[in-house]
Amino acid sequence: MVATAREFRSSGEVSAGPFLRAAGRAGFTARGVVYVVIGYLALRIALDGRGPDEADREGALRQIAARPGGTLLLWLLVLGFACMTLWRAAAAISHGGHDGHDGHDGGRRKPGKRLLDAGRAVFYASVCWGTAAFASGAGGGSNSDRASKDWTADALALPGGRLLVGAAGLALVGVGVGIAVRAALRTFLRRLDTASMGRRTRTAVTAIGVAGNAARGTVFAGVGLFATTAAARFDPGRARGIDDTLRSFADAPAGPWLLAVVAVGLLLFGVFSFVSARRRRF
Repeated sequence: MVATAREFRSSGEVSAGPFLRAAGRAGFTARGVVYVVIGYLALRIALDGRGPDEADREGALRQIAARPGGTLLLWLLVLGFACMTLWRAAAAISHGGHDGHDGHDGGRRKPGKRLLDAGRAVFYASVCWGTAAFASGAGGGSNSDRASKDWTADALALPGGRLLVGAAGLALVGVGVGIAVRAALRTFLRRLDTASMGRRTRTAVTAIGVAGNAARGTVFAGVGLFATTAAARFDPGRARGIDDTLRSFADAPAGPWLLAVVAVGLLLFGVFSFVSARRRRF
């Protein structure tokens, strides 16, 4: 706790101290493991039409649990997601960023960015809780398709539920498009220590980052579109989670090839997360 406290300056700014750096690296590593497995599962679906499991977080956890030492790895993921929660929460409460920002606003992070980090902290806290529940055998790691339909049905039953679901869907579409646009603009490079990379390494990291983030953005946007459709049709059955959204790509005119491209992109996003754990400017 002493080391942690020293990372908070009197002004409320978070310095890139060793404790938070380690937390951030652990968090990105955990995220990378899950995305690599999701990408693998999606690729299996594209290749043989079924795949061994659902291509979502629950499917990834089941795959990990089935491997030798899987239970230990699950608890390491719990620790990693707890670290990511802490790192994002620290960014949310700080005035000065430790997230690789270059201080265009005078060294103080804008409220919108801090709010975004607060939302990310809440998200990773829920991921951590779900992973811990799965690892302990108490459930958790809920199927994304079932969870999406259940949430949509509950929300549609509320007064103004269609507006709520529609707004959530449009927000996801916006997030997905934003991720894809930032991938195309390569803004993720600002958060990486590219000065320490050789030319070939930087070229490879750029390609991996563009492909991985574009695929992730595409999936987010797809989930959002299905939620928006569910609101417009007043039909919770139209909502889809990550697994069903990925499978829908195989029904597109491009067929399984589109799903294969997105699957490889998700796998590369996992690799990009590993790169971030090593090369991100904390």
